[in-house]
Order: sequence, then C-alpha cells, then structure tokens
Amino acid sequence: MSKKKVAIFISGGGSNMLQLLDSMQGTQAASPVLVVSNDPNAAGLARAAQRGVATGAVDHKPFGQDRAAFEAKISDLLAPYQPDIICLAGFMRILSADFVAVWAGKILNIHPSLLPKYKGLHTHARAIKAGDAEAGCSVHQVTADLDDGPILGQAKLSIQPADTPESLSQRVLRLEHKLYPAVLTRFVRDDLRPVFITG
Repeated sequence: MSKKKVAIFISGGGSNMLQLLDSMQGTQAASPVLVVSNDPNAAGLARAAQRGVATGAVDHKPFGQDRAAFEAKISDLLAPYQPDIICLAGFMRILSADFVAVWAGKILNIHPSLLPKYKGLHTHARAIKAGDAEAGCSVHQVTADLDDGPILGQAKLSIQPADTPESLSQRVLRLEHKLYPAVLTRFVRDDLRPVFITG
C-alpha cells in the first residue's frame, strides 16, 4: 500500500499539528507532505520546518471577503504535493462549499466540543455555562456545513466545579493530542470506525 500524503492546515502554534507529525513518523501508511497556514507568522510553520516538513502560507487578510481567491492560492500551494488527506488543526478560516467539494471525504477537522453540541467558537465557556457534566473534543469529516459531517472520534472528560474556560481548554487540549492521531491512523487505512477516548 502506498503511503497516503497528508497536508495539515494551521493558524497558530500548531500543537495538534506536531502530534500528527509525530504519529506519522515511521509509519507505513501516512506521510506529511505540507503544513499550510493563513498566517505567514504562525509559530507552527517554523516548528514544522524544524521537523523537515515543507511549509507554505497564504495571508487571508489581503483577500478581504473574496474567499474564492484566497482558496485558489491555497489550492496552488497544494498542487505540487498532491495530498490525499487534509487535516485542519486549529485552522481558523471557514472553507467554502466549493473547496470542500473538491476534497469531499478527504478533509478532517478537530473541534473542541462533543459535537453536535457547541459548533463554532467559545465552546468551553458555553459548556460550563450550560452546566454540562462533560466536555471534550471531536474529530469529524468536513462538509459544507460548519462543524458538521460524520464524527470519526470523540474524547471526553468530566467538568470540574473549579473549571474555568481556560483550565477546561487546557485539559481538553491534552485529549485532542491523543484523539487526532488515533483517528488519522485509522483514516489513512480507510477505517472509518469512530475512536472513543475518556480522559
């Protein structure tokens, strides 16, 4: 079986990206070919380069509301590498339905809530405010609808009485670092059975 080529999209430090890179070291199933950011100054780009992975950036700001033009530049970056899978790892731009359609079934995203709860932003604050007993994260296939698509994995933990959005975020992030590589490991082998982790 030839290795699946994986591109990872980030917007910041890339902590989930680093976990994905580590998970692909020495495997026979997947290989990271490119890390892409919408922020040329994203700290994760330097971290990826230090690990010998090619990087590229397209600053979204000059494109304003022209998402199609921004995504065309992203597609130009991807073209030479011909990735089989795109992993969104803290990529803070919403991809258009047209872009998603080109990559249908090949884009994964990690989201810091137990989907379908709390799509969008401020997930931890919303879970605490709602009085939820549990919080966590989900990995799903990306569709044209925000934070939707088939769920391929979830990791959850109990919300503690003293939790703040910040402390909960840090605790959930540790679960993200376990969940995303576990899902990718299955996904590159065309195994769509969901992964469940309890923290």
